[in-house]
Amino acid sequence: MRRPKKFAAATAALLCALGLPGCALFADAPHYRGIAVSQHDLEELTPGISSEADAQALLGPPTTVEQFDPNNWIYVSQITKMRIAATEGVKQQHVVVLTFDANGILQKVTQKGLDDGVRVAMDPRTTPVPGGKAGFFQQLIGGVGSYNPGILGGGATDSSSTGGAGGLGGNSNIGGAGGGGF
Repeated sequence: MRRPKKFAAATAALLCALGLPGCALFADAPHYRGIAVSQHDLEELTPGISSEADAQALLGPPTTVEQFDPNNWIYVSQITKMRIAATEGVKQQHVVVLTFDANGILQKVTQKGLDDGVRVAMDPRTTPVPGGKAGFFQQLIGGVGSYNPGILGGGATDSSSTGGAGGLGGNSNIGGAGGGGF
């Protein structure tokens, strides 16, 4: 009698042990995006001495250039991971802004993280559209009258008026389909 209890306890312990790492099997791996700029790379750039060519040779092309000031190069790197309902969430973000003068010489290096971002709330209002709002019945029967039988080729023409081709009113002589034609 003792043996089955030990067997049942060992089986339960084994199943629990196998189930714990199984949770990690279904977790999404993090996604690395952008150009990761290390602190070591930034230390090799010297404000007042390094040029745009030096920065591009060391870091590669920037992720983006500021629209209103092309002398600001922006390098963005993110680590994202899937959240509930298959939406991506940013777990970590590193932004490096290189500011150059008009001659292409590095003036300043600025670093920002995820906490430096500004949260922007969505406007709850909706954009008005012409035509107002469609009621229930208008939505229900709104597509009535938009049917075009000529698109599918089953038109109401008889074969004698189109030369026997039928369908889209094509030439009956194409492809050897018999009949009159022109």
